[in-house]
Amino acid sequence: MVEPYTMQTIALVDDDRNILTSVSIALEAEGYKVETYTDGASALDGLIARPPQLAIFDIKMPRMDGMELLRRLRQKSDIPVIFLTSKDEEIDELFGLKMGADDFITKPFSQRLLVERVKAILRRSANREAAAAANTAGSPKTAADIQARSLERGQLSMDQERHTCMWKNEPVTLTVTEFLILHSLAQRPGVVKSRDSLMDAAYDEQVYVDDRTIDSHIKRLRKKFKMVDNDFDMIETLYGVGYRFRESA
Repeated sequence: MVEPYTMQTIALVDDDRNILTSVSIALEAEGYKVETYTDGASALDGLIARPPQLAIFDIKMPRMDGMELLRRLRQKSDIPVIFLTSKDEEIDELFGLKMGADDFITKPFSQRLLVERVKAILRRSANREAAAAANTAGSPKTAADIQARSLERGQLSMDQERHTCMWKNEPVTLTVTEFLILHSLAQRPGVVKSRDSLMDAAYDEQVYVDDRTIDSHIKRLRKKFKMVDNDFDMIETLYGVGYRFRESA
């Protein structure tokens, strides 16, 4: 049986030719087709003309950096994007923006880790598209069906099928990973979720991510909500334990 990701196209954008070569070899060994670009400007035209199933962007590149490439790409496409960054301290600032990538990996990185992250994101994307197609082709949804796919917690509203999030009737744009983490927390307000539990919610197979990755996602979630409501404080940290969504008063 052919795996669902076989011959899917991955676009790789990096000005380091050593990374282009090594990552391409690793991805092609898993059955992906890889298209490479050495700068953001040339990549943008290719990504629009020949949309891949997923793109991997380096942050620092000549002519157009990864963030500007993503900003322009998001005007035309919502394909999943993974960022490669060599400076860990950039992450909070970069992902504080309303638009963002689906994941990030800090250089130097394991080729195996990158491949597993690619698989996980592609699978989530495929599942979401399948659910949307079934929703379009299927019979009208009952009130119970709609309620099961939506989540209301005080001022928070999340719709899984549409991948939308609202806070106080204002939209909050989340990546797939951020959405899954928040949904896991908000499902049971007041209940503490460990980092391991949130990893399981965000990554649907045993993909290694360290504690700092989950912490970075939480920081970006808070920043995005504070852009809508500066008083947002619904995600609580219990040091040494995990996180929880505050119970509404």
